Amino acid sequence: MDYPYIPISQRGALTWPEGKRVALVLTFNLETWDLVKDTDKPYYAGGPAILPDTLPGNVADFPNYTWREYGQRIGIWRLIELFDELGVAASCTTNAVTFERRRAMTDAILERGWELLAHNWEQGELLTNYVNDPAAEREVIMRTLDAYAYNVGRPAKGWLSSSLRSTTHTADILADAGLEFFCDLMNDDQPYMLTTPNGDIVSVPYSNEINDFTLLTRRNYTTDQFRDILIEELDVLYAEGDKTARIMNVGLHPHVSGRAHRVRALREFIQHAQSLPAVWWPKREEIAAWYRTQAHSHIPEG
Repeated sequence: MDYPYIPISQRGALTWPEGKRVALVLTFNLETWDLVKDTDKPYYAGGPAILPDTLPGNVADFPNYTWREYGQRIGIWRLIELFDELGVAASCTTNAVTFERRRAMTDAILERGWELLAHNWEQGELLTNYVNDPAAEREVIMRTLDAYAYNVGRPAKGWLSSSLRSTTHTADILADAGLEFFCDLMNDDQPYMLTTPNGDIVSVPYSNEINDFTLLTRRNYTTDQFRDILIEELDVLYAEGDKTARIMNVGLHPHVSGRAHRVRALREFIQHAQSLPAVWWPKREEIAAWYRTQAHSHIPEG
């Protein structure tokens, strides 16, 4: 995988359909993880723990496990109800095991026609575990893509790695498998092309900065502060997008944003975004397809 360093000051103007300024992507991460693993090393089941002193993988950590499980049982349904009420769609990610273990979540997304991205096999298994074994990494990715195609009825178009922990081989493997976009790189407010030995793939950036886990769990911002950060980020990107278009991704986890005392922040942020006429509400696959028509004028080859 390779990509050029081209700062935004040296790029051509990027445009979205109908002159929209900001492509706003709201991401629900539908993650499922093992309760225990066959290891005595610390296991971050489903992501960083809310309680300290992480236990070995072969010891059930019920406080951390069930804290996250709240999102599957309650939080995601609160968020879906909110989005239905406001008439907006999320661009969701899912681990392959979610189709089997928590199928009600993936069914709800597919019934609504919302976007669903492949998000590794199981949330607690990171591709970086296979950094020195590309064949094993490929096996995990292909097994995930096969499960996705079987359950969704069509091949996956995009990928986000669990915990965004990919390797230098991941984009190459995805391009070889025919995927159109890759979301692990968080270094931009615009898409750009990644070059691999197996062809180009579009980088559609995710964000760990504009992310409920970072803002609410790690930094302990209040509901009002979370809302205000989202609104300010959008307003600045919206003003900048008058010259060259931008992406704003909001990473959401049902056990974090789906709490009763936090959901108001999303309601008020979305209502603000709906008041701005030049906000585009695309699927990521729409961003990737549109960007391929713009890439040469945006960042010319060579």
